[in-house]
Amino acid sequence: MKYIQANEPWLDTVPADWPPSRIRNVAILSPKYSNGYPLPEEPCTVVPMEFLSIDGEIVVSTVQPFEDISDGLTLFEAGDVLFAKITPCMENGKGAFVESLPTRYAFGSTEFHVLRPNGFINPKFLYYYTYNSIYRAYAAENMSGAAGQKRVASRFLKDTRLFLPPSKEQERIAAYLDASCAAIDAAVAAKQRQIEVLDELRKSIITRAITRGLDSSVMLKDSGEKWLGDIPVHWSAPCLKRLIREPLTYGLNEAAELEDPDLPRYLRITDFDESGALRDDTFRSLPHEIASNALLAEGDVLFARSGATVGKTFMFRNYEGVACFAGYLIRARTMSWKLDPLFLYLFTKTAAYEAWKNLIFTQATIQNISAVKYNYLAIPLPPLREQQRICEFVESQNSKYANLSASIVQQVETLTAYRKSLIHECVTGQRRITDADLRKMKAHG
Repeated sequence: MKYIQANEPWLDTVPADWPPSRIRNVAILSPKYSNGYPLPEEPCTVVPMEFLSIDGEIVVSTVQPFEDISDGLTLFEAGDVLFAKITPCMENGKGAFVESLPTRYAFGSTEFHVLRPNGFINPKFLYYYTYNSIYRAYAAENMSGAAGQKRVASRFLKDTRLFLPPSKEQERIAAYLDASCAAIDAAVAAKQRQIEVLDELRKSIITRAITRGLDSSVMLKDSGEKWLGDIPVHWSAPCLKRLIREPLTYGLNEAAELEDPDLPRYLRITDFDESGALRDDTFRSLPHEIASNALLAEGDVLFARSGATVGKTFMFRNYEGVACFAGYLIRARTMSWKLDPLFLYLFTKTAAYEAWKNLIFTQATIQNISAVKYNYLAIPLPPLREQQRICEFVESQNSKYANLSASIVQQVETLTAYRKSLIHECVTGQRRITDADLRKMKAHG
């Protein structure tokens, strides 16, 4: 198989028998109505940007009368190719081949480029060509506009070089990629489900250890809280306010504009992830004289009191430096001789704590958990030495399941990278697809 230089910044060589062209020669950009203007009451599909995935999936379940659709939305029809033009959607791969629609016409985000193949190119081949992550990286380098609002210009897309295999080969490549991507996507979905199952198992183990202890033979008693259930007979379940050495404290309401590592770090709810680890990419700081009013100490537990992350918790530990915390967080400092702060933090990762939060939410008109409500949170309380043994067990389980999940995440990343690489290789001719390749892939699918 002979290859020649493509003379493209993003592409080295192409098959010699694939003649060059450009997108403008094989597709119409921003096409018009194909069969007349819609009537005011005619139903039309509406597709905002969030209905378009990075894997070519498109949600077409929202339908409105044409007269109710906002002016300026982007027209498209079945058979068109969508290409998200704005950052970061473009770089992430948002786009789709519109296989079918429940209506004659559809309207999408103003940030869609719409390509309508004119018969000289297989529509699915065009979609995969424009999806190609190597091409999109090149497109990102040529975006125009201000930071955060950069877009791929119409002219750039129209002038994109294409190297076109014969129509039968285009069809074969598209079918091969359809089958391959479907198999990869199914494998990724299975891996993601494995992660979910592992997390459910991990949470059930933690919940049992924190609320029942490590001895399955111990006798139980009613905790007095329906959401908590039974606890060991030698445990108690006092309110949090009886286990803290100072009142629950709200943080600072300050603008976080500084990024000085020599100043106290200003912790916000967005600064720690689901695992409880601090993020390094959102550092903010405050002057010493302001931060001194809400400094954190080793073992402090922070509770989110409002917003989308209400109830989320973080334990301040193993941090080198000085830090304070924001006003929508509440600080708890336990009487460490009664309640190990790690035990309190791990309790907030249990299904029992989730049940308590849900109970609080059903009793309120807005999702907000104040210090008063946290004060009356019942805590399952074993003797201190038993708390410490339970914490050691739970930490070891967390570590084990984190390692298992990390391994699966790595597999997902490998599959995702392979998917992108495969598309690039196929649409640029680096991998030639034969009828035998297609039959084999379909047989395995």
